[in-house]
Amino acid sequence: MTDKEYLSLSRFSVPLLPKPLQRARIVLLAAEGKQNKAIAEQLSLGRVQVARWRKRYAQHRLAGIERDRPRGAPPSKVDVARLVELTTQSTPSAATHWSTRTMAAELGISAASVSRHWRANGLKPHRVRGFKISRDPQFVQKLEDVVGLYMSPPEHALVLCCDEKSQVQALDRTQPGLPLKKGRAQTMTHDYKRHGTTTLFAALNVLDGQVIGQCQPRHTHMEWLKFLKKIDRSTPKDKALHLIADNYATHKHPVVTAWLDKHPRFHMHYTPTSASWLNMVERFFRDITTERLRRGVFTSVPELVSAIEAYVAHHNIQPKPFIWTKSARDILQKVIRANNRLSSKQNAALH
Repeated sequence: MTDKEYLSLSRFSVPLLPKPLQRARIVLLAAEGKQNKAIAEQLSLGRVQVARWRKRYAQHRLAGIERDRPRGAPPSKVDVARLVELTTQSTPSAATHWSTRTMAAELGISAASVSRHWRANGLKPHRVRGFKISRDPQFVQKLEDVVGLYMSPPEHALVLCCDEKSQVQALDRTQPGLPLKKGRAQTMTHDYKRHGTTTLFAALNVLDGQVIGQCQPRHTHMEWLKFLKKIDRSTPKDKALHLIADNYATHKHPVVTAWLDKHPRFHMHYTPTSASWLNMVERFFRDITTERLRRGVFTSVPELVSAIEAYVAHHNIQPKPFIWTKSARDILQKVIRANNRLSSKQNAALH
């Protein structure tokens, strides 16, 4: 099709695209000798727009008015392999981890591109998870013992996960906060007043999720012994008791050991060192911290103790047990892999 044939189509009701049709009319009116101002008034366009399309037609003929030029800068090509390598194998100068802006400046791309490729590759440099591998020489035996109680609890017995949440502070804010409302989060002052501490002793029943709780001012072997006596009073006398606890020295104090010897229905099972995650009562401690303590305001220790006791009582109305799903073998394989990776890192650091 020649230029004249293409332009002549705009004089009739031929189904052309709106923009090419408009541009063709600009060219035709210009061919009739009309000025840009007159063309703009007739087509309800801007004079600069008319001049631009006349210039494009003069330079590129039909190709100049058939389609729009691509807008904006051409998309920059991201070297994803290098981005992942830098994120996982290096750190920026004077910082511990990469941010989207520092990585964007390093690679010469946009921060949005960095964020998009981090999400696609499951990378979150701003987050860090705590861990510690147990070096207990009896790790395997203790692991199998504790997990065995979770997966196959003994008959005619109760399995109780026991521990203490020490130094729970009664914190009062220096100013009253504002309540939650539409468009605004609840507010609390960053500073606080301390009014003392208490220690929460708790025993979580693995079978039904009920909790035996007791608050005491300290966490020595005497308080631990008092808590054991409360467990003895609060459980059926015909049931054997298998208590899971950590290796805190007060749990193995000679006075405590002597008392346990006189109460044979108590059977102690200790988690490996640096493996508190094996004790399911830690999950209950997390819940009470996030749901009741962290944002609580307490003007005295008795007020704090009342709040803790009320939470435990409410929990026991409709308790839900925590279900353990990982076998000892699965956990052991994961620990072995972590040990191997840690050993390779330490060897690389030495060389």
